[in-house]
Amino acid sequence: MRRYAAASPSAAGVSLVMLMASGSALAQPGAAPGFGGPRSAQESAQVDLTGYWVALVTEDWLWRMITAPPGDATSVPLNPQGRRVAGEWDPQQDAANGEACRPFGAAGLMRMPLRLHITWEDEDTLKIETDAGEQTRLLRFGGAAASPGESSWQGFTTAEWTRPVGGFDLRAVMRGEQPSTSDGPPKGSLKAVTMNLRGGYLRKNGLPYSENAELTEYYSRVSAFDHDYLTVLSIVHDPMYLTSDFVTSSHFKREPDDSNWSPSPCRTAPPRAASGE
Repeated sequence: MRRYAAASPSAAGVSLVMLMASGSALAQPGAAPGFGGPRSAQESAQVDLTGYWVALVTEDWLWRMITAPPGDATSVPLNPQGRRVAGEWDPQQDAANGEACRPFGAAGLMRMPLRLHITWEDEDTLKIETDAGEQTRLLRFGGAAASPGESSWQGFTTAEWTRPVGGFDLRAVMRGEQPSTSDGPPKGSLKAVTMNLRGGYLRKNGLPYSENAELTEYYSRVSAFDHDYLTVLSIVHDPMYLTSDFVTSSHFKREPDDSNWSPSPCRTAPPRAASGE
């Protein structure tokens, strides 16, 4: 049986810290000024995101761990067209059409209860693999000269290192020290923008996003309570099905090795009964 971390006082506390940090990163896009970077994205990485990570499902439990009833769009800003499409959700038909991975597309993937394995595929491409759904995302740095190709569940993602989280060096705030260029660039975040998607689901119960959706993400890492945590702030922009951007913040905890890594194909459990049924 696959185990995912549940909420705990320490996890809930660090979630708030990470969410605030991500919000600051969102307000401070762009490269860290004043530092000459090496040639590759891997060499100039402002934060190490590699390793194995397990999802901390500390909020929206009923919509992330369990398949919600058809039409349940709680907290998702679907417009009337989006609600109509959501009401037509048929998971059996998706499977028959070879589209069982609709809930595992990039715009909904990080909200799933899963594990991540993050590595460098090459010096300018960060690879994110998931155990649930067996998906692979490639985050391309350096202007992304490669052709996007056909639309896909994971789309085409360009990436860049952003300014330090919060726009300042914590040493200057906590100890009155000035940052030194000899230390290299201050720790920052990763910004990723994904387009060229196949239409998929924001949640497992068929809440749609279209092929014209654009996903912007900010990846940040913090250390607290003797553990490393990863937060992914996701912003889905899709005027076709949403009245406004859908913003979520998903949290992960680093695992020491791959002992809990257990890949499985795209699969959606039957929906739970609606309240009152």
